[in-house]
Amino acid sequence: MEWLILALFLAALVLFWHSAVRRHESGLPGGRVVYTDTKAWGKVDQPLYDPVWDLTGKPDYLVRQGKTIIPVEVKSGRTPAAPYDSHIFQLAAYCLLVERVMEVRPAYGLIKYPQRTFRVDYTAGLERQLKNLLDEIRAAKRKRIINRSHENPYRCKSCGYGHTCEQKL
Repeated sequence: MEWLILALFLAALVLFWHSAVRRHESGLPGGRVVYTDTKAWGKVDQPLYDPVWDLTGKPDYLVRQGKTIIPVEVKSGRTPAAPYDSHIFQLAAYCLLVERVMEVRPAYGLIKYPQRTFRVDYTAGLERQLKNLLDEIRAAKRKRIINRSHENPYRCKSCGYGHTCEQKL
């Protein structure tokens, strides 16, 4: 009977160790995962939506640490020396959505690349830049001003604005 208890105890230790290694490999901070957009964890949650900004998003993970929530965005491409601006604004949008939908303002979020994880502080300045960008996007949509930012005909062909674009390839 004692050997059974010892075997169960050792099995529990191995499982906890394995879990800690997997969490470290995933780049997730400590805490409880409260939202995920990865099918590997089960059914995908509904997107977060804010009607004021007409903004919808599905962060890869939201991790709760005490009273705070940390958005985590996982990127599979090449690891840059610093996070790309587009990835920073994507993460900032998730921070805004978390604050609006879950009523908890994240202090920061994480962008996980294959070789490195970057912490991005969600400051008032970053929030202001994000809101300015969202206003610019709205204005461009209203005016139908969409500037092509690529030379790839395949991207152009699949663009949702192709029917009205005067710059299509």
